Amino acid sequence: MNIPAAPAGLPAQLAIVLGAFAAGTVVAQLAGAANLGVAFGVGQLTFAAALVWVLLRG
Repeated sequence: MNIPAAPAGLPAQLAIVLGAFAAGTVVAQLAGAANLGVAFGVGQLTFAAALVWVLLRG
């Protein structure tokens, strides 16, 4: 069984989790979040999910 390698190093992992935060925030805003605080909350959830994925993968 061939498992794909994790992204190379800390910069790539930081880009993944910060990108997930930004994408979650933007999607929440575009979907009609009540305010920016709610959108940031959704961003935190996507950040946490991406962090778990990065930690388990690598």
